[in-house]
Amino acid sequence: MSDDELMQRLRRELVDGYDEELEMELEDRNVDEIAGMALDSNDYKEERQRYFRELFRLQGELVKLQDWVVSSGHKMVIIFEGRDSAGKGGAIKRITQRLNPRVARVAALPAPNNRERTQWYFQRYVSHLPAAGEMVLFDRSWYNRAGVEHVMGFCTDSEYEEFFRSVPEFERMLVRSGIQVIKYWFSISDEQQELRFLSRIHDPLKQWKLSPMDLESRRQWEAYTQAKEVMLDRTHIPEAPWWVVPADDKKKARLNCIAHLLSKVNYTEVERPSITLPPRLRHEHYRRHQVPGEIIVPQVY
Repeated sequence: MSDDELMQRLRRELVDGYDEELEMELEDRNVDEIAGMALDSNDYKEERQRYFRELFRLQGELVKLQDWVVSSGHKMVIIFEGRDSAGKGGAIKRITQRLNPRVARVAALPAPNNRERTQWYFQRYVSHLPAAGEMVLFDRSWYNRAGVEHVMGFCTDSEYEEFFRSVPEFERMLVRSGIQVIKYWFSISDEQQELRFLSRIHDPLKQWKLSPMDLESRRQWEAYTQAKEVMLDRTHIPEAPWWVVPADDKKKARLNCIAHLLSKVNYTEVERPSITLPPRLRHEHYRRHQVPGEIIVPQVY
């Protein structure tokens, strides 16, 4: 293979990697169409170019942050809360997209089972906390009790009050143990949530995202607003403050969240040793065996 051919193949490989983000971008297009945005307008194209340029730059900084977390043994918990369809999952995807999943783990716990309901409330979350050199991103967290559990009646009033007594001490204990706790609330308007729910209803690839609980949360908008206000007021502590991300614009919310996250860690770039690809060992008598045709996946594409 010539040097030119090698560089061409390397460029294609890089483009394929960046296409992952373009595939994710398709998820947002239905909302733009419903809103009447002309996808082929010059303003829209320029806005997308700026978005991707900034996203790739910030993701490069996230890789530096990851390297520093590993080398320093830092421990991080990043909590993502917000209404259904607020964009928490999309932000988490963009944060972890270029990172090592062994370093940056996502914890998205299902509803507690019968056994877990009898445990200390925080117990099932503790096993997901980071060790040295790890970042854990909670896609919803122990704050379920302050939101969905309270609004939907899944906890008693006494359990609800006990949560507010316990959570500040729980988080202070995490911080004292050396875990940095960063908490984000993704905030969207009533109108924007309605738009995103309609997008999911009309998109067969997204309908699975709408559960009966999601639809009920839409009906209970005001109750969730009141629960959120109480939660922010009673759990905003100096050791682990809340940060509110305006999220009506998904792209800006992602960029702003990542930029803020990077600003909350005093990381430095870790120098990596130069890497040289070693030559492959070749043996004169080695012969590769033919793979049986019946076990090869059909080449439909």
